[in-house]
Amino acid sequence: MSTPIALVDCNNFYASCERVFDPRLRGKPIVVLSNNDGCVIARSNEAKALGIAMGEPWHLCKERIKTRELIVRSSNYTLYGDMSARVMEVLSHFTPLLEVYSIDEAFLGLAGFENRLEGHTQSLRAKTQQWTGIPVSVGIGPTKTLAKVANRTAKKTPACNGLCILMEQEAQTKALAAIELEDIWGIARRTAEKLKALGIRDPLQLRQSDPKVIRRSFGVVLERLVLELRGIPCHGLELAPPPKQSICVSRSFGRPVTTLSELSEALSAYIERAAEKLRRNGLAAGYVTVFLHTNRFRPEEPQYSPSAGLALPVATADTASLLRSGNEILRVLYKPGFRYKKAGIILLDLIPQAETQGALWGSPDTPERQSLLSAIDTINRRHGRRTVQFAASGVQRGWQMRSDQKSPNYTTSWSALIAAG
Repeated sequence: MSTPIALVDCNNFYASCERVFDPRLRGKPIVVLSNNDGCVIARSNEAKALGIAMGEPWHLCKERIKTRELIVRSSNYTLYGDMSARVMEVLSHFTPLLEVYSIDEAFLGLAGFENRLEGHTQSLRAKTQQWTGIPVSVGIGPTKTLAKVANRTAKKTPACNGLCILMEQEAQTKALAAIELEDIWGIARRTAEKLKALGIRDPLQLRQSDPKVIRRSFGVVLERLVLELRGIPCHGLELAPPPKQSICVSRSFGRPVTTLSELSEALSAYIERAAEKLRRNGLAAGYVTVFLHTNRFRPEEPQYSPSAGLALPVATADTASLLRSGNEILRVLYKPGFRYKKAGIILLDLIPQAETQGALWGSPDTPERQSLLSAIDTINRRHGRRTVQFAASGVQRGWQMRSDQKSPNYTTSWSALIAAG
């Protein structure tokens, strides 16, 4: 028997996080909005039943959906990220073979549990719900692709009770017959159209197709997908996350920004966040890119979307050094007369901080400087982001994105802790 692989997926994750700390939301339609409350990025089942589409602009949605029962929340990524970490911690109690795939999904290797798959995974579901308040669905198959199919079946079929096991070919065939090509992990609309043009119109026909022919027409990725549909593993568990190739921090502004001083303040705040991510991963950056955008959805306004980069003499994770470089680039890019909607920083040429080497015109971050920045990071983790910050990132921050209906950071802020009474 093949080694079972499980895909655990949190049900309506963002909406479920909101319900954990506000039980009054249970059973009510919930939508979560993107940055600046622009469009719908998450929906509870009740909201889906109202016909609310993923990605639908909120200003159009609220005109169309008139019910007072609809609950609206601005995205709270601090809360969602912390709840995700808690879910993954619970899952690690059920197997040492854990790959965190996304904020609300994880692949689990279940070698050794072949004879008690159902009991083990139902216990996993129950404990995750009990310890975190987040409901999950589980799909199990001999490959990652079939585990994805099983998970979709578990979520879409009430009779599955949140668990679908596709370890036998008969069960796999039945599940594949019930879905479309576009429902398979890794097959986008255009790929599905090309497959249909070749006479491959459903997942069963794809499974039966010649892998070599598929490789000649589509490449090795789709060839491996065909093999995985046949139960032949081609994608192992990634138990250690791959090294980061870049770090990007960008946000849309809550209102148009026109002055260099405000742009500099916003960019400095993003650089602070990017530098903290660098240090958390033990990395240093050797190249900095800055970009600006006006609002492309307002074609009547002048448009300008520049970007530029700068190679650093020595790779660094020092916030102050990155602030100097980023703002140097910004001063070159900035042009008056435009209404800027977004800015961002990208850090590239990342290397382990311990491997940075000096150069003729620069030296690596000193141990004293690293200790200072580490202390700042520790204070901000314990007492909340921006407890200690660089003055360049501002205090009032009138450019910050809108989050008019954001829930409290229940798990990461002392002031937001729920009090009894």
